[in-house]
Amino acid sequence: MCRTPDLASEVTLQPIDLIGVDAAIIFSDILVIPEAMGMHLEMHEGTGPVFPHPIRDEHDAKNLKKIDPTVDLKYVLDAVTLTKKELNRRVPLIGFSGSPWTLLAYMVEGQGSKTFSKVKCLIYNNPKLAHNLLDEIADAVAAYLCAKIEAGVDAVQIFDTWGGILSQDDFEEFSLNYIRKIISEVKGKAVPVIVFAKGVHYHLNKLAESGADVLGLDWTMNIGDVRRKVGDKVALQGNLDPAMLYAGHEKIKYEAKKILQSFGKGNGHIFNLGHGILPDVQPENLKTLVNFVKEESVSYHMDDKDHTVS
Repeated sequence: MCRTPDLASEVTLQPIDLIGVDAAIIFSDILVIPEAMGMHLEMHEGTGPVFPHPIRDEHDAKNLKKIDPTVDLKYVLDAVTLTKKELNRRVPLIGFSGSPWTLLAYMVEGQGSKTFSKVKCLIYNNPKLAHNLLDEIADAVAAYLCAKIEAGVDAVQIFDTWGGILSQDDFEEFSLNYIRKIISEVKGKAVPVIVFAKGVHYHLNKLAESGADVLGLDWTMNIGDVRRKVGDKVALQGNLDPAMLYAGHEKIKYEAKKILQSFGKGNGHIFNLGHGILPDVQPENLKTLVNFVKEESVSYHMDDKDHTVS
């Protein structure tokens, strides 16, 4: 589906047409970048994405190539162009990428992991190779996001799903530095940049000072506390527990209202889940959430609509 622009566009548009969210996110996958760099990617039922030949040493790394997004990832850019046309300015379109660290974790582990022992073994025993790889991946991500912007996306998001598995010092060295590099290259394109680093409670101020315009929060953080901590450096995105959408409609509304009240008045809140939606959630539950946030935002802020939902 990712490689077929018509299908990717159709899936991207469905939440707008059926649920009524305030922004569209192009349907794709973070692993399109390592695949474009030359890694063979397979999807295994029950396991998920698998790289049969992961990167473990310099010999493996030599097989990676520098990407040209307009050629190697043209199918994503075509999906963006088609989706922008179909949206016809109804809502903005967001493009995204995994962070260099998160992509490296998959490229070295070969698949999802509970311990991430192989990628940690790499950064501790061969940090030079790790930094070389992260630098290459950062260049690829920056080029990819810039190409998406040129194709028409209105904002871009960097997902550091596995940032929280690193210690504070390691996060700054092996993740944040490369996120900053990407942002510095993308910011000249004059679209908002969103950064989401799951589980990274300890570097909120540094993330807020990374150059990003929006800071995504997972559901384990109190959005009001984070707002007081980072001030008005960035807007905040989040952060309902995705599993809350298994609850009844009144419970969903109750928890959403707590988040709105915790953030308080003022600009700069994109209401969202604190991570991706779970696959077996009932669409009606999500629709209940979206409608409630829109209604409550208007009533809570009277004539000052400060919250959007995506």
